[in-house]
Amino acid sequence: MRIAFLLNDLQLSGGVGVVVHHARELALRHGHDVTLVLVREQEAPPWDFDGLAHLHVAGIDEARTRRFDVVVSTWWETVFPLFELSADRYVSFVQSLEDRFYPQGAPERIGAALTQDLPVAFVTEARWIADTLVQMRPDARCHLVRNGIDKQVFASPETLDVRLGAPLRIVVEGNPDVWFKGVREAIDAVGEMREPRHVTLVSTTADERLRQAVDRVVGPLTHAEMAELYAESDVVLKLSRVEGMFGPPLEGFHMGATCVTTPVTGWDEYIEHGWNAMLVDWDDLPGTARQLDLLARDRRLLHFLRTNALETARGWPSWEQAGSLMAGALAAIHREPPAPAGAGAPQLMADVSAALDRHRRDRQERDEFARLAQPVLRVKADRRVQRALRARQHRLVRPFLRPLRPFMRRARSRLLG
Repeated sequence: MRIAFLLNDLQLSGGVGVVVHHARELALRHGHDVTLVLVREQEAPPWDFDGLAHLHVAGIDEARTRRFDVVVSTWWETVFPLFELSADRYVSFVQSLEDRFYPQGAPERIGAALTQDLPVAFVTEARWIADTLVQMRPDARCHLVRNGIDKQVFASPETLDVRLGAPLRIVVEGNPDVWFKGVREAIDAVGEMREPRHVTLVSTTADERLRQAVDRVVGPLTHAEMAELYAESDVVLKLSRVEGMFGPPLEGFHMGATCVTTPVTGWDEYIEHGWNAMLVDWDDLPGTARQLDLLARDRRLLHFLRTNALETARGWPSWEQAGSLMAGALAAIHREPPAPAGAGAPQLMADVSAALDRHRRDRQERDEFARLAQPVLRVKADRRVQRALRARQHRLVRPFLRPLRPFMRRARSRLLG
């Protein structure tokens, strides 16, 4: 088959890495003609993925001139040019419900949600996503293909050493500036530990505060370098708020590290609390620190979790196995009748209506707040009031104004209604 995967870019990220792995397996082991189609102009050179040498890489303009058997979008923004390409079947590879990556009110949140209502077949990497898509789109085909692990790079040891006496070795990875990764929260939790620890942060964007809070900062790292880091670590600390099927703890499992994590979506694909990892509550930094302290003190428990994590990893599919499942899913989609032209239309209209209602309510709230704020703004614009506001900051004036604060708060409340 002639298969195209649509990507925004080929920069380093977990999602792009998954697509490249699947594309490589489809080309090398299943004989498919696979093209990675970049839907944007590229400003930076691609990350040096091992599998790129075996794949075609084309721009969107070139792809428009070709005919494919299957075209696969890989991120909500890559859905927009999906139907511009000529193909027998159109597929959306869903690695998470991507509207969750954006805050309430962000236009991207609406756009990402609406792309799930188009006439496509779905392939996804996690059971929870598959279940959600089936509930939202019972009219659409949905295939579950779990991510694989490179068993040669993340080559599991035959046995684990029992680690006694040394500080608990913790690894935290991710971009601290991405709110849902929970990197800053993880570093704060480690800072509340009482037991000795050694913390490695894998990040290319760590600021000075984070650098001062950990023992070392490394990155970017190749997969082989990450495998070495996991092998020397005891715990992968992952406090994400949004995930599809997060890979770093599973990679750590392969190298003999356990995990402390939140019950983020996708955790139950391979994590069992108290068996191969430990779960902690949301936003409970003291509780997270106590779990880590427990592992630092109780080396029997740590070894128990690490041993079971390694056994869990041995049963996880390799990329060769995952690639076979992807090949089967795309072949089945190609054999099946195409999605009807109106597939997803009822859900699309319902989602558009809900988005309009939400936007209308937000506008009403903003307008009402602006109306209530007008008297305050007019008073603050008065020159005499501005002089008084400046004067109250003077060190000689502040002590005299302190007893008047309750009266000023009540006056503000009356003014705002």
